[in-house]
Amino acid sequence: MTDTYKKDRLTQLILGKLQRNFGRTADQATKEQMFKACAMVLRDIMGSNSLATDKMVQFEQQRQVHYLSMEFLMGRSLEKNAFNLGVLKPLKEAIKFLGFDPGEIFETEPDAGLGNGGLGRLAACYLEAMTTLEIPATGYSICYELGIFKQKIVDGQQVELADNWLDLGDSWLITKTDETEEVKFGGHIVDHWEGNVNHPEHVGYTSVLAVPRDMIIAGYDTDHANTLRLWDAKSPTPVDMSLYSSGEYLKAVEQQAMAEVIAKVLYPDDNHYEGKSLRLRQQYFFVSATVQSIARKHRAQYGTLKNFHEKHVLQINDTHPALVIPELMRILLDEEGYDWDTAWEITKQSVAYTNHTVLAEALERWPQELFETLLPRIWDIVREIARRYQEELEGHFGQGDSRVAHMAIVWDNEVRMANLCVCACRAVNGVSALHSDILRHDVFLEPCRLEPDKFKNVTNGIDHRRWIGEANPALAKLLHDCTGGDDYLLHADKLAELEKFADDKKVLERLGKIKADNKKRFAEFVKAESGIVLNTDAMFDVQVKRLHEYKRQLLNVLHIVYLYQHMKEDPHFEFQPRVCLFGAKAAPGYAVAKRIIRLINSVADTVNNDPACKDRLQVVFLENYRVSLAEKLMPASELSEQISLAGKEASGTGNMKFMMNGALTIGTLDGANVEMHEQVGDDNIFIFGLTARGVSKLREKGYFASDYYMDDPDLKWIMKRLNDGFADGESYNDLVRRLISGDGCPADEYMLLADFESYKVAHQHVDEAYRDPMKWNRMSLINIARSGVFSADRSIRNYADTIWDVPYRA
Repeated sequence: MTDTYKKDRLTQLILGKLQRNFGRTADQATKEQMFKACAMVLRDIMGSNSLATDKMVQFEQQRQVHYLSMEFLMGRSLEKNAFNLGVLKPLKEAIKFLGFDPGEIFETEPDAGLGNGGLGRLAACYLEAMTTLEIPATGYSICYELGIFKQKIVDGQQVELADNWLDLGDSWLITKTDETEEVKFGGHIVDHWEGNVNHPEHVGYTSVLAVPRDMIIAGYDTDHANTLRLWDAKSPTPVDMSLYSSGEYLKAVEQQAMAEVIAKVLYPDDNHYEGKSLRLRQQYFFVSATVQSIARKHRAQYGTLKNFHEKHVLQINDTHPALVIPELMRILLDEEGYDWDTAWEITKQSVAYTNHTVLAEALERWPQELFETLLPRIWDIVREIARRYQEELEGHFGQGDSRVAHMAIVWDNEVRMANLCVCACRAVNGVSALHSDILRHDVFLEPCRLEPDKFKNVTNGIDHRRWIGEANPALAKLLHDCTGGDDYLLHADKLAELEKFADDKKVLERLGKIKADNKKRFAEFVKAESGIVLNTDAMFDVQVKRLHEYKRQLLNVLHIVYLYQHMKEDPHFEFQPRVCLFGAKAAPGYAVAKRIIRLINSVADTVNNDPACKDRLQVVFLENYRVSLAEKLMPASELSEQISLAGKEASGTGNMKFMMNGALTIGTLDGANVEMHEQVGDDNIFIFGLTARGVSKLREKGYFASDYYMDDPDLKWIMKRLNDGFADGESYNDLVRRLISGDGCPADEYMLLADFESYKVAHQHVDEAYRDPMKWNRMSLINIARSGVFSADRSIRNYADTIWDVPYRA
């Protein structure tokens, strides 16, 4: 690939795109037009690879993986695709030759706003890994027009703005209107019986057209290409010109608007009926279009769907795509005419489910009435699945057993999507060893006892090519020099060879300089973005992730207030100077999470404007946290805060990105932190707090947050400060009440006060280690060297071996 596309050829291809698509020469082109021209050149290269891959897969009748996810947090694609295709260097040379700064062109691209956090980023990493490992795979989601919101901080508070990423992001998309599918909502079912065989007819429904917009995915060092299929929603009904002509403009376009709202925004607020209805419509829309598309292509190739399960595996990424189960049944029953048992066996062998949460509120449940009204035929099928499953459970446990109610798919006027997945899927996997253990022994205890072989573990992984090779080129060069080449980019276990240099002073000093330079580069970015000047001589202490109470950003804030209060009380109070960096988006309807963002900014305003804190303590909330910001931040980070309450975080992937970039972890034994701890040992990570078992025991005993508050003078001091407020005059007595007395919910539900003392002591150990640069750099090196197990390639190999039964590139 590199030999074919050198600077001169890429230059000519870019000039051709500028002329044909924009009527511009390079001298006349804007940065946006130059970006689009470069993207289209790479899209053409990947398009040729994609056609060749599709032809080979069809000819060899290979089994295909279909990865269904409501989120694909792709980030920017130009630099990533060029890196994977092996043309990054000549592309930069061509852009520079044409009079543009390559860095500015890469920065022009918006982040593809197709995800919210770890779930979507994981899906993106997995799709890249499947492509690199040459597994025939397609990702499926919705082509959200606005995607996740753009976060703006106004007077310390989060404000959500529309993020119209498609303005430039559609450069990567190929619309295939000839593969449009029809999705039906509402109406009712008329049964037509012929003997014992029913031929249901769906009448009175509303149609929405699902139009595929394909994004081609490039693998690293391979001509294999996969696809991310994003479904756009369109109305089949044209604008009513008679209404338009009579002045009823809104009514004339009403049908179109009702259809297109499905693809308008990721995760509409669902604390009201209309929001729930839209979310359910979104989920069925992309699932129905996906299954219809797969079935249509399979039928065209094989003439039957009876071997569907032999050629396809549909992986459900969390419960959002769970409607794939009844939708596949609908096609097999209603369109193919198979009997129930045949259809059920094909479905059970075709679908697998990844669980990403133990939080009860995140295990989706839909109101039965909404389900019946919006999806009448799907409701019929789900009801029959539920009836048969309940009969099976009652036969095993006995009628009236509470375990039957717990495992039921339809119960108390609700449809439980996680139970549907557990009932119907060939495999159910957790995403870290601890998480999978909790699923087996708690969340899905009874079904695991019934079918123990169904439950598996596949610990999450990340795209180390993006997070080291692309995002941290200086570290990539060090790895190249120390491991003897770039083999680690395809075989992450090669990172282990770096450990040979754990006591090499020159390598440790070089590693320290790489981190220092990355901190300076990140500080320059922050200054340009916000005007804030970071103290690059201080430790960069970082917590970036979705804002949720269980992730305990508030615990971090309490510790910062503790440091500030002691420093004000005693000017000689010793602690390692630090810059505390936060980045997080709160769900628009999550009031408490928004209050915590407001608190972080109140603390930042107070600390950063206090002369006593100069060069000692700084707090910064990074606005609009996203993939492209993370790519700059991860290489610069020194301490990674992974402090969720043990037993709540399924895995985490940010923790892995920090580790691969040499940041040390302060964290609880939660999610993948457990396996990270196993990899690096006690001496190279800062573990604190209750274990998952300890949390359970404390809850059984009775957890009284007020006891910790009453017994700890530091906590009293901190709570008083939150009550009194900060420099901006804002009091946070609501958060204090939530921690100490509950304020209408369980007091301190995520046990911040129970873990505070241990967290404080762990930070003291961090300070001690950081004061010895050679010791810190050695710990950092060991973390990098032992991070290879957290590559997405390893995760995908595990899926391929244990769940999908597909071969992959060695």
